[in-house]
Amino acid sequence: MDIPGARSVTLVDGASGLAVASAGEHKGIDEHEDAAGTTDVVRAALRCQALGSADDDLTEIVVCRTSGFHLLQLVDGDFDGRLFVHVVFDSGTGNLGMARYQLRSALAELTGGGR
Repeated sequence: MDIPGARSVTLVDGASGLAVASAGEHKGIDEHEDAAGTTDVVRAALRCQALGSADDDLTEIVVCRTSGFHLLQLVDGDFDGRLFVHVVFDSGTGNLGMARYQLRSALAELTGGGR
């Protein structure tokens, strides 16, 4: 939540679609609905052959809206299943490039150097 423009963050278990942890303001939707909906997005992107290949892993998804943007960052680590982070940013105070960089750096620090 220290990234400029961040409004909310949810750590999601991509295998179950459940929220593991969350922080910030989830306007009009709770973190469990957020987790279930964004899990569908991640699963659809992973299944789509046009978006990748067997030797090229999906690492993030960016969704841009008029009021802000969403980063869905997949997390590497020594755990079962697939975790990802969903961060919502305000367009007035967030910067997409810096947000991507800072989120990747924070996740690398938490996971011991991975992305």
